[in-house]
Amino acid sequence: MARTQQRYRPEITQAGLAPTHPVSVVDEFNRARDVEIPGESPLTLYVDEREIVTLMTIGAHPEALALGYLRNQRFVERLEQIESVRVDHHTESVRVTTYDGIEGWDEKLKKRTVTTGCGQGTVFSCTLDSLYTVRLPDVSIRQSTLYALLENVSGHNGIYRRAGAVHGCGLCLGDEILMYTEDVGRHNAADAISGYMWLDGISGADKVFYTTGRLTSEIVMKAAHMGIAVLLSRSGVTHMGLELAQELGVTMIARAKGRHFLVYHGADNIVFDAQPAQHDGGA
Repeated sequence: MARTQQRYRPEITQAGLAPTHPVSVVDEFNRARDVEIPGESPLTLYVDEREIVTLMTIGAHPEALALGYLRNQRFVERLEQIESVRVDHHTESVRVTTYDGIEGWDEKLKKRTVTTGCGQGTVFSCTLDSLYTVRLPDVSIRQSTLYALLENVSGHNGIYRRAGAVHGCGLCLGDEILMYTEDVGRHNAADAISGYMWLDGISGADKVFYTTGRLTSEIVMKAAHMGIAVLLSRSGVTHMGLELAQELGVTMIARAKGRHFLVYHGADNIVFDAQPAQHDGGA
């Protein structure tokens, strides 16, 4: 019997933290209550002992977050370049070791653009330089699938329901939620999904990327680097995010909740097979 070749995975810790913490509060009736709040702690990323960035995170997926960050910023091109990923919460660090080092670090880190990212907020020149080499697939998605997806995703935001104060991101195939991550910043949640995709060899070609946060240029960049051509958000869109989606061919759907959504780009890729009655339309 032929043996299936095992996919490469670097040595990796499993050091995720509990995402929430119990605290005592007093409500508007002067009653003591026990509630949960999300964690938030710094995680400094080192590559071959070189400090790259400090991310503020709930710490639930630190290894995937580090890998996704390196992938989406285009610091590391292939997973096979990475020997190990080790998280140490005592030093609030994640250390990535490569086999042969990374060429051109000074050039990669030379130019930074500060963004609106919560939890992160920096795009490097190498990220922008590689962006326009991305070729996204042609896509088609049914309105009925969007409605089913929006209904299904509501059952995955467990941290938000318990504690609030987080964004969520989901990797979706049809109306199925393949994975869902939550963090204090939508960029962290997106990068964690990218890291898991990298580890498991999951293609973005037939996927939809869902986020609770706004669709900024940086989220469009991350989706493009993951090979995903459809973005879906319950929040809004920024002008630069829209312009970039138009340039890259990303279908952008936002303000999506219940049976309402707005297609900002890519309406020709939507099959409108479940149109609500006119009086159900939202503003």
